[in-house]
Amino acid sequence: MRVGTVKEVKNHEYRVGLTPESARELAAHGHEVWVETGAGQGIGATDADYRAAGAVIKDAAAEVFAACEMIVKVKEPQAAERAQLREGQILYTYLHLAPDPEQTADLVKSGVTAIAYETVTGPGNTLPLLKPMSQVAGRMSIQAGATALEKAHGGRGVLLGGVPGVLPGRVLVIGGGVVGFNAAQMAVGLGADVTILDRDPEVLERLGTHFESRAKTRFSNRANIEQMICEAELVIGAVLIPGAAAPKLVTRDMLKCMKPGAVLVDVAIDQGGCFETSRPTTHADPTYVVDGVVHYCVANMPGAVARTSTYALNNVTLPHALRIADMGWQAALKANPHLANGLNVHAGKVTYEAVARELGYAFTPVADVLG
Repeated sequence: MRVGTVKEVKNHEYRVGLTPESARELAAHGHEVWVETGAGQGIGATDADYRAAGAVIKDAAAEVFAACEMIVKVKEPQAAERAQLREGQILYTYLHLAPDPEQTADLVKSGVTAIAYETVTGPGNTLPLLKPMSQVAGRMSIQAGATALEKAHGGRGVLLGGVPGVLPGRVLVIGGGVVGFNAAQMAVGLGADVTILDRDPEVLERLGTHFESRAKTRFSNRANIEQMICEAELVIGAVLIPGAAAPKLVTRDMLKCMKPGAVLVDVAIDQGGCFETSRPTTHADPTYVVDGVVHYCVANMPGAVARTSTYALNNVTLPHALRIADMGWQAALKANPHLANGLNVHAGKVTYEAVARELGYAFTPVADVLG
């Protein structure tokens, strides 16, 4: 199979779909790998590195889109990229379709076979292709929040760890999954006063056992969210419903009790955000203020630490890329039900139920298109 990767064009996105090491693995399996020139620049990988790995360097993304049977990316294709997709082509990348009707419509119209990293499952309903980026985003959320809290960046002027004689900053983490756990881990490490909210008793028990007295846990309901955000200097939104739009857990009315210069970091912004006042921002202009509260809603947070993120992502995406290339997408999905859960769109049909429900499409089960 001819497999291609292109330079990401989303604002300040420096990751790349295939590292030179991944290109080498695909080439070793007998596949042809095409890479747009400069695609790996953001992670310090040169065209010469890709050539040494057996890849072919192409001058323009259009050449890669036109000739490759599978396109491996990181972020969802932008409008100009979607216009180059075609029926019978495989797109393997993050999609986050539920809050993005325009992208969904374009993918349906193109006839492409779109496999989304974020809905590929693992044992125990885990999301192994989302996990490493959730780990990165969770850890970065505290870095980003700590910076936004600085007075020069519009924040309250609070040091999360405090100093002797001055109380530490209070951090509220809404959601105790992968993002929330990693955010709490970083915040605890800085010496902040950390509380984690979640609705799952097993998650709360696991978090309590891990953090012991270093972080507090509390059941997540409207009353507790309202109380805790009034006390917090930094709130991390870390809620995920796989494939679906994130629930709006913090309303605009709730902001009224928050301290001026407090910070909200919405890690769920890829799925529409879990704060009512959230809207996507970029690394170039990451924050805005609503009712005196600083909002950080960058939709590709891991892109800022591109080298770490790309290698972590390739570690989990490459095995499936090899299966698809070796077997063809239909045989690969038939052989692996976890990979089959990643199929979101195929030949004009929406094949992921949460996306179909959110955006009003007829749902076509994956089994129906696999035959």
